[in-house]
Amino acid sequence: MNPSAEDIVRTAARWIDRGIRVDTSAFAQDLGISRSTLFRRVGNREDLLGDALYYLSERTLTAAARTWERDEGDVVRNAAGELRCLAIMREYRSVLAASAGFRRFLDDEPVLAIRLLTDPDGRVQPRVIAAHVELLRRDVDDGGFVPAVSLDSLCYAIVRLGEAFLYSDVLASRTPDLEAASTLLAALVEGKVPSRIL
Repeated sequence: MNPSAEDIVRTAARWIDRGIRVDTSAFAQDLGISRSTLFRRVGNREDLLGDALYYLSERTLTAAARTWERDEGDVVRNAAGELRCLAIMREYRSVLAASAGFRRFLDDEPVLAIRLLTDPDGRVQPRVIAAHVELLRRDVDDGGFVPAVSLDSLCYAIVRLGEAFLYSDVLASRTPDLEAASTLLAALVEGKVPSRIL
């Protein structure tokens, strides 16, 4: 077995998703490679975890977009008037919050997890922001809304606000309130507080 860097990251993501701690010695052994080969291909443990966390994030966002397409087609707003990007982001946060493996990683290694997930120069947050820019750009291009600020600034605010709610139990000893997050993000994106949350 000679796994590529992509194979290694996908495997690490599966371990996280299953709630298994990614110990580099056991992980490399499971892959049939040495720790030095692991390091050469993907970097240190934090590099590997950052890439694996982003892989999980990207997969979750893509699945949420597919759910919208399956249920709503190509429309920018559903029958209730919810903007496509907001519905996709709501589904994305809901799936992440419900992931037992992801929550276990946050619980078992909270300091490391928050550093990896929220570092503005790290392997997760900048790419999550870029993915949100593309998500919102699609709604702008299709006539769903006109943002009051640049998409880069708006998506930075969206991701940071989403982090504050999604990781609130770790960051501030508060129970995550995804409904409040959805309401506030809708207000941020559309410039008005929605009358109700779906």
